[in-house]
Parts: sequence; structure tokens; C-alpha cells
Amino acid sequence: MYKIINASKDAYITNKIIGSSIRAKDSNTGGASSLDLFKLYDENTVLGETNPIELSRLLLYFDLASLRALTGSSLDINSSTFSVNLKLHDIYGGQTCPTNFKLAVYPLSKSFDEGIGRDVIEFRDVDVCNFLTASVSSGLSVWNTEGAGAIGTCGSPSIDTIEKANLFDGLGTRFVFTEQTFSKGTEDLDVDVTDIVSGTLAGNLPDCGFLISFSGTMETDTQTRFVKRFASRNTTSVDKRPKLVIKYDDSVIDHSRDFVFNVSGSIFLTNYERGVPANIVSGSAATRLTGLNCGKVRIVSGSYQQTVNFSQHKKGSDFFTTGLYSASFAVSSFDPPLFNYLKNSTSASFDVIWSSNDLTVGFLTGSLMINRSETNFADLDPRRIFINITNMKSTYLSSETIRFKVFVEDLAKPIKFEKLPIENLGIFVEQVYYRVRDLESSKIIIPFDTAGTRVSMDSTTGFFDVDMSSLAVGRNYTFDFQIVKNGATQTINNVAASFRVVE
Repeated sequence: MYKIINASKDAYITNKIIGSSIRAKDSNTGGASSLDLFKLYDENTVLGETNPIELSRLLLYFDLASLRALTGSSLDINSSTFSVNLKLHDIYGGQTCPTNFKLAVYPLSKSFDEGIGRDVIEFRDVDVCNFLTASVSSGLSVWNTEGAGAIGTCGSPSIDTIEKANLFDGLGTRFVFTEQTFSKGTEDLDVDVTDIVSGTLAGNLPDCGFLISFSGTMETDTQTRFVKRFASRNTTSVDKRPKLVIKYDDSVIDHSRDFVFNVSGSIFLTNYERGVPANIVSGSAATRLTGLNCGKVRIVSGSYQQTVNFSQHKKGSDFFTTGLYSASFAVSSFDPPLFNYLKNSTSASFDVIWSSNDLTVGFLTGSLMINRSETNFADLDPRRIFINITNMKSTYLSSETIRFKVFVEDLAKPIKFEKLPIENLGIFVEQVYYRVRDLESSKIIIPFDTAGTRVSMDSTTGFFDVDMSSLAVGRNYTFDFQIVKNGATQTINNVAASFRVVE
């Protein structure tokens, strides 16, 4: 899954000196189109201060409700494939910008209100949040230290920003902020915030958002850094708005159509009750089959027989999928009952029997064709691959998550003539990835990604899910695919028709 969550609140807070007389500590920029990060040293004068420092800090909040909902169905935040990156897009417009600096991203300990301020010249718009006040949503909430500057360990009293926390992952109390170095000064911000988001989803960190500032002594030294400017959520360029990019591998690869001797493969069984996924009931006690090694699969052909365990299928490290079971095994072509037969054949057919652990109750009987590996003289030319989405519609609601079905065919494959009609299931390709591209601008919105955009393969077709809330409403999109097979990589653009996302 590749999912994008756009910021639902953002602003920057500042104590900038205005007119050599006052600091704009109560000003608000919640409605501004940019997020401006700067540090000024002794650039202006104000009564009663020597060598004054002026600062800004960024505040961002992302609604994690849609991600939290997935933790009960398909997302395991402990999976090694789960990652979250915070991305802010630079909007350099020829203005002076700093170079060779470092930004730090912290989880906030206190919630903030966005406000509607837009004045980023004289900072006359008074609203919350600002350098003094975080929120008034549920009573007046002021920062414990001006500028959300009270930093400490999660759970400590009177802090605004979290530096350390115990995420209960066995690593104890540790630093949870992350940093990025900018050499040219015009780079985008792209930092890994997986620990922060997973800690928030697990309830080990407060769900208050992020603070971004210059790192460490860069806020207090004698150097001016003006101005690092990012697009805010109010910018008209939708693709440049602040976002969380979530990736995790939820693909399912069923090798039923491409099982190979001497190589481990996986086969799957699904169970439904009245159209709803449900775990299999076994025995008079109506026990549901759950967890690891909850049943047996027998692979039988003539005198050959092998019995292996099957389990409820896992996604990630801990999450079991309701109604989905899998077994992984290899069949040796050198086993005596098979060896002589395969001297004159390139494949063999096996009966596959899914049953209870005591083998007394059968759940499903099917067949499995196992082939020899492809051994040939060097053939490095890319295949003539045709790919199509078979269930494409012209429009989708932003609130929908759509499962697209994928058909893949090798047009160079020899044609076999049959007397009776047969269903063309295409070919099995283990490594297929999709991306989503804006049709008008050709900008890549969801790129090819080995963890987040892999196409699943079941016993009949390929499929993948797209959360339409990741795409901007009112835009037209198209799919491209990348196929890796026999050592060759092919990219196929503009697959199927385009589609539009609507409210």
C-alpha cells in the first residue's frame, strides 16, 4: 500500500521584530500559502535587547484516523516494510535562502489551533496559534515556553515538544526526533518519521503533530539564516502541500500458476461466509482455524506425497488476515517417485488437499501444476508484454479505496489451438509494480516502489488497492506499470483509460 495523507493544520510561529519597536509574538500565519523558517541575528533593533535573535518555527498536524483504521485490517506498524516519511516541498522563488544548515523534526506534546492569519509581511493578523499561545479550542492553552520551546521526555510535565520517549519497542527511552541536512538550501524536506507515527498510533506518543526548527545551536549562534520557504497546505499547487507518505507491503503472491520444482513457493486458500471473509470452522465444537500451523496441506501425485502445515496468512510480523490461509513449501524433482517421470516431462500435476491437522476433515481439494525451471540458451530480449486493468471506471470518489484487477499477457508466447473455448488467464509475473501519474501535468503522484506499489497475484489474476484520498480531487490520472521478468525490466505507460477523482 502506498498512501498519502495531506496536512490538516499547519502554520509557523515567530517572534519577529516589527518596526524596531515590538515583537510579533501574537501574530498568526495559519492561512498563509507558505511555511517560512528563518533565524535572524542582530538584524533589527528593539528596546531593551542587545544582539536580538528573531526566530520562526513550523507546526504541522496530520489526521491519522484513516491510517489508524487500517491497523485493524491490513496494517502492522511493527512490520519491517512499514515506513512513513514527512515531505515538505521547497518553493524557492529567487529570494535569498540559507545554505549548509540542519532542520530538526520533533513530535509535539501540545495541540495547536491553526488560525486564519495571512499577513507574512508585517504580521498584523492576531490569532492562534502564535509564539505565545497554542490553542483556545478547549480553553486557553499557552506554550510552556515561548515558541513551543519547552522540550523534554514524553510524559514529563510542562513540555511543548518531545525529544525522548519510550516507544515500548524494547529499545527503552531514546531520542525520537529526526534531522535533515540542507547543503544548497533549496532541497525539499524528506525525513523518516516512522518511529513518531508508529508511536502515536500505538498510543505511546500524543497525537499533536510536529514541530520543525533549525537544529540545536543553529537557533542561538551568531549567524543569520533567512529564509527557508516551504509550501503550506493552503498553496494552490496541490502536489506541493505538506504530506505524510505511508508505505508498507500488503501484497499477496500466490504461486499456483507458476510453481517451480526445487523452489519454495506459496499457495493460498480463502474462506467466505455469505460474502464476508471468515476463518474456517472445523469440528463439532465449531472451532475457528486461527494462527500458525492451524491445518495441513497434502500434495499428492501417484506414489508421491508430502504433507505441510498451513497457517492463517500474516501481514507484517503480527497481523493475521481473517479468512486467508497460506502454505509455503518446495517439491524436489529429485525425489525418487518424481525423478524418473520428469526425465521425459517438463511438468507434473499434483492434487492439493487442505484439511484439519488430524487429516480427518477436508476443506478444499484442488490441483497444482509444477514445472521445471526455465532453462534455455541466453535470451535477454525483453518480452512483448501486454497489460491491462479490467475493471477501470471513469470516476472514483475521494472516500473510496478501489481494488484494481490486472491482466498480464506475453504476446510473444506461442499460440496453442484448442478444440473447446478456454479462459485466458494471462501469465503470472512475480514482480509487477504500478504508479499513478497526473494525466495533464505528467507529474508522478505515486511512484514505483518495491514496498508500497507491488501488484498482488492470486490464482487467477493480479490486483492492487489504491486509496483515492491520496489523490487530489478534480484531477485526471493514469496508471503506468513496471514489470521485472527474466532479468529484464519494462515500463508500460498509459495502461487502460484515465480516471478522475471526485468528491
